[in-house]
Amino acid sequence: MHFVGVDLAWGQRKPTGLAVLDDGGQLVHVSAAGTDEEIVAALAPYVEGDCLVAIDAPLIVPNATGNRPAEAELNRDFARFDAGAHPANTGKPELAGTPRGARLCSMLGLDMNPRSGRQRRAIEVYPHPATVALFELGRTLKYKNKTGRSLEALRGELLVLMGLLEGLADADPRLAVNGAWKGLVTQVEDATRKSELRVVEDQVDAVLCAYIGLFALRKPELTTTYGDFSGGYIVTPTLPAGLTPTPRERRAASAADRVREAVRDYAAQHATLREAADQAVALVQTILDDAGINYLSVTGRAKSVASFATKAARTVDGVLAFPDPLRDITDVIGVRVITYVHSDVAAVAELLRDQVVLHDDRDMGRETASQGRFGYASRHLLIGLDAVRESQPAYELLRGRSAQVQIRTVLQHAWAEFEHDIRYKGTIPDEHVPDFDRRFTLAAGLLELADREFSTIRDRLQQGMTSTPAEPEDDDPRISPRELAAFLAGQYADAGWSRTDHYAWISGLLLELGITSLEELGEALRSIDTAALNERMGYRYPPGAVRRLDDALLAAYGERYVALHGNSHREPLLRTRLHKLEGES
Repeated sequence: MHFVGVDLAWGQRKPTGLAVLDDGGQLVHVSAAGTDEEIVAALAPYVEGDCLVAIDAPLIVPNATGNRPAEAELNRDFARFDAGAHPANTGKPELAGTPRGARLCSMLGLDMNPRSGRQRRAIEVYPHPATVALFELGRTLKYKNKTGRSLEALRGELLVLMGLLEGLADADPRLAVNGAWKGLVTQVEDATRKSELRVVEDQVDAVLCAYIGLFALRKPELTTTYGDFSGGYIVTPTLPAGLTPTPRERRAASAADRVREAVRDYAAQHATLREAADQAVALVQTILDDAGINYLSVTGRAKSVASFATKAARTVDGVLAFPDPLRDITDVIGVRVITYVHSDVAAVAELLRDQVVLHDDRDMGRETASQGRFGYASRHLLIGLDAVRESQPAYELLRGRSAQVQIRTVLQHAWAEFEHDIRYKGTIPDEHVPDFDRRFTLAAGLLELADREFSTIRDRLQQGMTSTPAEPEDDDPRISPRELAAFLAGQYADAGWSRTDHYAWISGLLLELGITSLEELGEALRSIDTAALNERMGYRYPPGAVRRLDDALLAAYGERYVALHGNSHREPLLRTRLHKLEGES
């Protein structure tokens, strides 16, 4: 069965929002359409079989003036929450004759009786009172464009609504959004005009309408139908007992309003936070590259406004989990480091502990293991800038901010992503949950074993990788990355592997120095006292082979090495290292 939401424009010049949920509450379609024919064409695949179409527009309007009884009844409950309904009567040109909603139902062949038990039917709904009832709001969200409301205010309110809808993933019945929804969130965050928000607003309202239809079918005892089939009706979730309006003189009095205020502030600074997240990625990547630690990827993001709103609204025993969301939610800037083997996770964590300010360190894998089970494994660090980097322009947006760094192996990452998508975004029938839990646990145990085997394989390969593999000759004068990797494995047997692209990068620096063969490289390194160099550098983390070579070349060539074109982007860093090698403080 499909649950269809239609945020119907009263005229055909404005867009109509369309959304479809499947029987499990999964969003399977969201779009905007113009004419009746376009709406019918878009919905046709979803209304051929069993369906309930929830339409935000009057369907039955017999009265020539004033309110329908349905509006009068609904207003008695919801007007004090700013969720009253506008009058619907045939005196309005757009409702004269057959209302557009009724024409659309006729074109789709839908029964409009709210008491009908037919398999293909439609109902009239109204989003504003539904949001008050579903989310227990003190007043409606002000995401509709009216005089005096700024772009940022509208954006903030719309993102609050989107965050609340995402939060229905854990509700009964559930709503599970998809990739298209994430695209709508991005459109709202990037909008520069109110008209751009309006296009998304219609589609968000359509998703809400579809959910109202799903809720009405699954929770009839919590649903109210104002009015009746003969005089017109409106279906909405029932107003919760005891819910009172937020006093206008104390707009931030309720928990819901505190969340909304925090989300507005977060939305206003989100563009800056995205730039700060880019700086956090650059910070972590620079530290890892400078240390020569091998890793698969470093990525980052600023938490979307919708995700922030969802987390900010989270409650525990009826109390906000984050009383001051802007301060208490610490992962708004997130960086993820994916390594190849488990030993590198510890190396990355220790390196960051040494290089930046560490506010918190949680080993989620160890916590899982301490409970005697297999499951989610990841190292979570909360970091801030150290005193030196606080003054550097490259990280100015990170001043006074913290970033969460998640470190995990590629296998741990695969398990976490798959489990999250299946368990929390997919649809698992209740009767199958125990079996899925067992299978996820089994998979986690197998991947932990695989992680250990990969570590063993790497260690043994590294121990035996002392000869140079033969490679076909080509016209590139540089030492090939494979030859260089084999050479360095013998030169620095106690060093870890470096990233593949780093071998190619430092081979280019060797070419700038005029070194084009391993024999020439060996001769250049012969004068280096490796033990003394290591003592001077005082490595507090396991540097990779390329970093060891980098320091050796710096010691051998000094200022000439610093001045190479390929080092122009890191000249200050190299000069600091050179002073350390020369014994300067």
